[in-house]
Amino acid sequence: MTADKKTPVLKAQNLGIQFNGLKAVDDFSIEIGESELVGLIGPNGAGKTTVFNLITGVYRPTEGSFYLCGQRMNGKKTHQIVHAGIARTFQNIRLFKKMSVIENVKAAMLDQLTYGLPQAILRTRAYWEQEAAVTARAKELLEVVHLAGKEDLEADNLPYGQQRRLEIARALATDMKLLLLDEPAAGMNPTETEELLKIIDCIRTRFGISVLLIEHDMSLVMKICQRIQVLDFGTTIAAGTPQQIANDPRVIEAYLGRQTKEAQDHA
Repeated sequence: MTADKKTPVLKAQNLGIQFNGLKAVDDFSIEIGESELVGLIGPNGAGKTTVFNLITGVYRPTEGSFYLCGQRMNGKKTHQIVHAGIARTFQNIRLFKKMSVIENVKAAMLDQLTYGLPQAILRTRAYWEQEAAVTARAKELLEVVHLAGKEDLEADNLPYGQQRRLEIARALATDMKLLLLDEPAAGMNPTETEELLKIIDCIRTRFGISVLLIEHDMSLVMKICQRIQVLDFGTTIAAGTPQQIANDPRVIEAYLGRQTKEAQDHA
C-alpha cells in the first residue's frame, strides 16, 4: 500500500511511554509525508532512540498511537512492523559479520521467497529463478550505497563507514516505506559523511522512501533535513525548518549551545 498525498507515511499522535513511573517520551506527535526527510535531534538521553523503539515495536507505547500509511501499528510485533514497511539502522552496527556482504542484504529478503525446502534441496527451476532475482536486487542495492564489487567480502572486513552503508542496503532490501536512521554518520570522517549525504538523497529520490533521522552531526542535519523536531527530556520543545531550529532560543539553550560549548572545551 502506498500513501496518497493526503495520508502521511508516518503519523504519530501523543505517543508516550513510562518506565517505573518515569516518562521517557511524553506526548510525542509527528507527521512525515512521502519522500520527506525529517530530523529528530536533542541532547543525549532526550528520548530520540526511545521514539524509534516505539515506532518499530521494540517498546509498546503506554499512551498515544501511530500509523503507517493510515494503518494503525500499535500492538504489532517488530517483525510485523518491518513487514508493513518500517525499517531501521542502529547506533551500534548490527550486521551478520561473518557472512558476506551480499548475504547480509539477501538475508533481509528471505520472506520474499516462496520456494520450499524440497525445491531448495532439488534445486528446481523456481529455486534458481527466485535466487537469481534476489541476488540481482541485492547487487542493485549495494550499488546504490556504493558497495558494488564488494559482494563477496566478509562484512566484518569492511571499513567502519562501509559497514554503516551495508546496514542501509540491508534495510532497503525490506522494501520499506519509512527508513529510520539512528546516527548513521557516527564515527565517520568528513569524506564518508559527505558520501552518506549523497546516498540518503539518492534513496529518497530514487525509491520515494521517507526518512526519519537521528543525528548529532548538525552540519549533516542542517544540510539534508527538510524539517527538524527537537526533543528534550522526552518532550518536543521545537519543530520547524532547519533555519527556524537554528535560531530557536529554546533549542540553543537546550542543545545547540551545549554542543558549541563542548566543541570549545575540546578545541
